[in-house]
Amino acid sequence: MEDLIGRLVANVGVDRSAAEKSVGIILDFLLKEGPADKVKALIDKIPGANALLSSQSDSGSGFSMGGIMGAGTKMMAAGLSMGQVQAVTRETIAYAREKIGDDAVGEIVGAIPGISQFV
Repeated sequence: MEDLIGRLVANVGVDRSAAEKSVGIILDFLLKEGPADKVKALIDKIPGANALLSSQSDSGSGFSMGGIMGAGTKMMAAGLSMGQVQAVTRETIAYAREKIGDDAVGEIVGAIPGISQFV
């Protein structure tokens, strides 16, 4: 997880807290919307991902919108601009490709309507 958070801070220019929240939001979104077995394999390959997901909480967020728009809205509430939301998502997916390969990430992305425009 430290590698990914460091990349987001360095390459996208977001602060560490916003990067951590955003990765948690993205992983939570993938768990809810993607093929469970493929997403679980991804999470198992990212050191610290399970702990990050466990520490995430939707309580008090005020956002009930789900899906890709809900994830984007949550990331903007964490302090990201729309451009940063897209950059963080792309960087996170690129990191996922390094961890589980293009084919597995392609299956996850292909199973979630609308996400391909963000990656």
